Amino acid sequence: MAVALTKENFTQSIESGVSLVDFWAPWCGPCKMQLPIVEELASELEGQATIAKINVDEQPELASQFGVMSIPTLILFKDGQPIDKLVGLQSKDALKTKIQNNL
Repeated sequence: MAVALTKENFTQSIESGVSLVDFWAPWCGPCKMQLPIVEELASELEGQATIAKINVDEQPELASQFGVMSIPTLILFKDGQPIDKLVGLQSKDALKTKIQNNL
């Protein structure tokens, strides 16, 4: 299952390895379509990559820190540094390929 991140656990959750973070909100239609894809990736890549989500309504500081202007936005991190930013609904295959290319 995707890890729900807050400003308290964000840094330690993404500081090592590859992490995909989904910035979303419960009222966002495309986010509701993205979440099941993110959850599937979390199951499939367990132990290889961290798959996480951030509710932008509950964590506005994190959204603003990474310049999230529209949602869903997915940011790929490697060892705590953002390396790729994807805005809008993304396919599972596209996300999985990006993650695996950075493992």
